[in-house]
Amino acid sequence: MKKTLVALTMLVAGQMFAGGFYLQLGNPEASARAAKMGAAVTVKVAGCHDPASAKVTANAIGTVNGERRTIPLELKPLGEPGFYALTQQWPKEGKWVIQFQANAENLVTSTLVAAGPKVDYLHPRSEMKAFVAADVDAMLQ
Repeated sequence: MKKTLVALTMLVAGQMFAGGFYLQLGNPEASARAAKMGAAVTVKVAGCHDPASAKVTANAIGTVNGERRTIPLELKPLGEPGFYALTQQWPKEGKWVIQFQANAENLVTSTLVAAGPKVDYLHPRSEMKAFVAADVDAMLQ
């Protein structure tokens, strides 16, 4: 009986953590190809689905001299499906947040991360939804 309970608990726990849809940010130095590109950060689609089918976008949202700016960013594929490098395409001046968003079928996930001369990929804010302007504003404060 005890073994059955343990097996059942593990099965349920596995199902609770299975699935999901999220973005993982990473150190570009961990990928020789990203490092060679001079990437500021890497982003990888993760979860229980086909990463190749996810559409990933990125924008830099910030303020320079009190003026709000949004810059669409180009993600460069790193060979593995759903794995991308992001080079710095936003000005060094000002305060910036990078907004990553991925869509696959009816799933949406977003990640916000502070950026300046470097991307603070160790402290992202992630949600299983699209962020709204107030979320970005809070990070820019």
